[in-house]
Amino acid sequence: MAYLDNIRTFVRVYELGSMSAAARDQRISAAVASSRISQLEEHLSVRLFQRTTRQLNPTEQGQIFYRGACKILEAVEEAEGEISNVTDTPRGTLYIAAPLGVGRRLIAPAVPDFKRKYPLIDIRLRLSDRRLDMAAEGLDVSFFLGVPEDSTLRIRKIADCPRVICAAPDYLAQKGTPQTGRDLTGGKHDCLNLRYPGAPEFQWPLQMPEGVTRIAVKGPFESDDGDVLTAWALAGHGLILKPEFEVADHLASGALVRVLEHEPPVPIQMACLYMHRRRQDPKARLLIDFMAEHIRRELP
Repeated sequence: MAYLDNIRTFVRVYELGSMSAAARDQRISAAVASSRISQLEEHLSVRLFQRTTRQLNPTEQGQIFYRGACKILEAVEEAEGEISNVTDTPRGTLYIAAPLGVGRRLIAPAVPDFKRKYPLIDIRLRLSDRRLDMAAEGLDVSFFLGVPEDSTLRIRKIADCPRVICAAPDYLAQKGTPQTGRDLTGGKHDCLNLRYPGAPEFQWPLQMPEGVTRIAVKGPFESDDGDVLTAWALAGHGLILKPEFEVADHLASGALVRVLEHEPPVPIQMACLYMHRRRQDPKARLLIDFMAEHIRRELP
């Protein structure tokens, strides 16, 4: 399998443009990654990359070999998938990602159950509220909330998640309870927003009498971590817009209180993305089916 390992490392170095990044992705040292590339170059009697102190660029031969290397890895994955289908023993590693709230509350708790059902499949879970590049991150499946931007990927819808606007009782006692979505504008209320580089302008879509209306909101605090927003709201620092499953316990305990129930937020889609290939990886399909069923059971 050494030659295949060398090819896998080459592909990730090519895609990430960095020996160290590819090494982290493959969970090997930079020295091992460099050695694997050197072994390939020696075997092929060509230089695959032009190396400088700052850049790593593929040569013409490297570009040609990359196309063939991808076909080799896809063929191996397809063959392994066919064997798994025949023997009913799927195996290998899946790299998956999810937003923090979805991952912590819905995906991560179900991973051990998935492992018990499919003991030869290992899971590598990445949690982030930022948008991730599936190819650059080497992901097989990416769960998300909302609408994806990348049309080159396949999408599978799982559910529509109800959302709520809520705040701590202390905040409402100080600032008052908004009676309409219009009360959220003009600095009357502190709205806590999820922000990160490249995030769209934030508006809260509410189901108002005149139809769905996007309310432009502002607040003193922003974060790229949704759980930080929840913690701020619990401490009385503002209103948050959240999928109900993320704050269900706080609502039940009274630590957070729903507002604008007569003008609720539009539900948000939960779905997953997976890379477009001639044949979907059977392991990925098993994981998606398993998690979709689990999530639907857990959602309020």
